[in-house]
Amino acid sequence: MNKNRLLVLICEPFQWIQMLCHELNTSFVLGVVIVYGFNQGFSGSLFRVVSDYYWKDVQKIQPSTVQLYVGFYYIPWIMKPVWGLLTDIFTVNGYHRRPYFVISGILGVISALSVALVNVQFMPVIMALICLIGVTASMAIADVTIDACIAKNSIQMPSLASDMQSLCGFCTSVGALIGFSTSGMFVHQLGAKGALGLLALAPTLLIMLGFFIYELRSNRPSNQKATMEKVGGAMNGMCKTIKYPQVWKPSLYMYLSLALSISTHEGQFYWYTDPKAGPAFSQEFVGMIYAIGAVASIAGVLIYHKLLKDYYSFRKLLFFAQLLYGFSGMLDLSFVLRWNLKLGIPDYFFVIFEECVARIVSRIKWMPMIVLSTKLCPLGIEGTFFALLMCIDSLGQLSAKWSGGLVLHLFHVTRSDFTNLWLVMLIKTALRFATLALIFLVPKADQYEVLVPPDLLKGENLMNTEEEEGETIQLIAMNEKMEGMEGSSLRER
Repeated sequence: MNKNRLLVLICEPFQWIQMLCHELNTSFVLGVVIVYGFNQGFSGSLFRVVSDYYWKDVQKIQPSTVQLYVGFYYIPWIMKPVWGLLTDIFTVNGYHRRPYFVISGILGVISALSVALVNVQFMPVIMALICLIGVTASMAIADVTIDACIAKNSIQMPSLASDMQSLCGFCTSVGALIGFSTSGMFVHQLGAKGALGLLALAPTLLIMLGFFIYELRSNRPSNQKATMEKVGGAMNGMCKTIKYPQVWKPSLYMYLSLALSISTHEGQFYWYTDPKAGPAFSQEFVGMIYAIGAVASIAGVLIYHKLLKDYYSFRKLLFFAQLLYGFSGMLDLSFVLRWNLKLGIPDYFFVIFEECVARIVSRIKWMPMIVLSTKLCPLGIEGTFFALLMCIDSLGQLSAKWSGGLVLHLFHVTRSDFTNLWLVMLIKTALRFATLALIFLVPKADQYEVLVPPDLLKGENLMNTEEEEGETIQLIAMNEKMEGMEGSSLRER
């Protein structure tokens, strides 16, 4: 009996993936794995650790200044509505998607190799920052296409909206696990500059994806007037939608909840690795901390998918998630004050416990927010509007980074002085609890309910023509591609 139960548990994830492939198309699932797993998960986690060491050990920048620089990483993500309009409206040789995968891949490869291979004497801070922003821009441009597919599928199949976000979260977490667990080793063996060169691997996959992805080519000649009408229709549609109370209230909550959760990551990172004031964690152990956190993030996805998505409304779930998020901040404060040592808990054990709690709670908090975002997208401009909502989230994260850097600067937290770091952590924790007062902005609706009327933008001049609505992107073998070009019908995503 126990063997049968174990077999069921082992087979269940594969059956779930098979169900998603059947309902959503295998190409969609593969696209999520490539973009979320390899590009954002692996490359994003490696980027986070390696870039921290690059600024600290190679460029020797103060933590508050690094917080300012890291904030610029979010600018390509803030520009997601621009990428959305480009990929939805402006074709290259009749294709909407394939060229932008190639462009994003080339941008990522050039940016990563430039900062890795050019001698630091010839790589001033501003040039290094531009290259690292280029890496994040590569991730953002590739991400926007998958986001559009997710938003459209969420509208057409609302019962699978949570499953799609679970798939995205799972792929990101698995990729992050691999990236974090190897990042410390790469920094130790290759140095921070050398390890940055590995960031060219994921963009290379994007270039290959752009050549092998199958997309229905548009045979309509380019019409500048029609294109501008589509842009105008999309802009009008976004303005009309964002004014809808069921849309702007939760959007405001998502921004404020992220902005008020000020980031003090760089100050904590410098303290982690300081041999005098902090616990002096090694490069390998720093990577291992984040790797274990990635496993905890997977656990957070499973908790949400199995226990929360079907039983709690958006408001109730986000309230308790934010409450737990505040308590997790108290663990950070306790660690900086070294209360763990007074209780006889070693630094290595406590920081792993702290990271696991923080990542589980963060994932449980983030998942319903993304599901809610897909529910706020109107049919017709779902890709561009979802990009707008992600832009709002990125603005919140940018605000959190810069405000956190300002607080670190005001309390004189430097490369060697961490006297007031505990005060910074106290302020961060207090702001997390203060966010609970804004929960009234979140709708009480269940996660399967429709929040935006399907006919909200009826009569607007939108982007999607009948030809574009039938467009399907598939990853297929070359022989299948030739059959498709000869006239085989394409399945809906």
